[in-house]
Amino acid sequence: MTAELATGTGLERIDVMRPWLGEQEVAAVAAVLRSGWVAQGPKVAEFEAAFARRQHAPYARAVSSCTTALHLALLTAGVRRGDDVVVPSFSFVATANAATYVGARPVFADVDATTGNLTAATVERALTRRTRAVVVVDQGGVPVDLDEVRSLCDPLGIVVVEDGACAAGSTYRGLPVGAGAEVAAWSFHPRKVLTTGEGGMLTTRHQAWAERARLLREHAMSVSAADRHASLLAPPEQYTEVGFNFRMTDLQAAVGLVQLDRLTEVVRRRRELAATYAAALADVPGLRPVADPAYGESNFQSYWVEVQRGYPLDRETLMAALAAAGISARRGIMAIHRQPAYADAGLRPGALPVTERLTDHTLILPLFHELGEAEQARVIDVLRRAGRRS
Repeated sequence: MTAELATGTGLERIDVMRPWLGEQEVAAVAAVLRSGWVAQGPKVAEFEAAFARRQHAPYARAVSSCTTALHLALLTAGVRRGDDVVVPSFSFVATANAATYVGARPVFADVDATTGNLTAATVERALTRRTRAVVVVDQGGVPVDLDEVRSLCDPLGIVVVEDGACAAGSTYRGLPVGAGAEVAAWSFHPRKVLTTGEGGMLTTRHQAWAERARLLREHAMSVSAADRHASLLAPPEQYTEVGFNFRMTDLQAAVGLVQLDRLTEVVRRRRELAATYAAALADVPGLRPVADPAYGESNFQSYWVEVQRGYPLDRETLMAALAAAGISARRGIMAIHRQPAYADAGLRPGALPVTERLTDHTLILPLFHELGEAEQARVIDVLRRAGRRS
């Protein structure tokens, strides 16, 4: 079935996103296959070193996903059963799940209406006497104001973990996002700007935390699997605590290295597309596009707009209009506290008003590296025509 027939509109489908992968990634994977070493090994180590340099982080540890990176970040930061961890509800569910995995209680905080991120003020309202950590998210690639949150948390002995799942290539105060974090977690899922298919990374400024993350990601073995397999006479290993299988493969790392080399170009293109959207929608009443904050620049991993009262259509009707034109859009970020898995959080409707408003009234527009001029013009045309309805 062709893309044209698949839409049922006579128009070629425009996806909300597509990863940018090519022959360089194919060649990199083929080289790993020919090497005979496809598990976690030398390519993973090379990818870790390259990512650490790019993010201005002293240490990086590759893992199987951003979720596992968050899990390890909380463990290495000392979060334990019975602790509270402040998290945004306006995020993918993994942000809260990581706290639950370590036996802590996720405490949901509201977010800023413009950026969709936690602020010092929203965090402060959610603190409890048992708060051990705060997880801040660079939502959709928009950098969080990390210094502001740390100015509140650091004097209280509360660790701030940065969930940079969406933010590779974004900047904060002139540096890569995450450069000022004690520990940060990253995603390389296909929806992200830099992808390895699945996969993630933990970066940290603390050598002890990096070493513990390295141990825990491979069952807490005292000797790494790579070192054992490289030795003719493998040394005996010990298992110092209960660990996990959170490893990345060399196949993934080989793709990641190619993608990392392209990151500057990818972000440039995404920002160019975002600027086109912003200019085209600036005079459309009732549509508020996401934008850079004053203190940083987004990679625009997601380009979302808030459908406000001045717009003739509500969010659901606008999504239907886009779909009728063969355009795939997505509802905005979920409110985790509304999900059945977190019904025991005990939050009443309206408890997090900004989160609930953004969840109910935002949608994500198509934005990917190979989005063509004519394709983007089609999206803009639907948005503008719908905005002129009486």
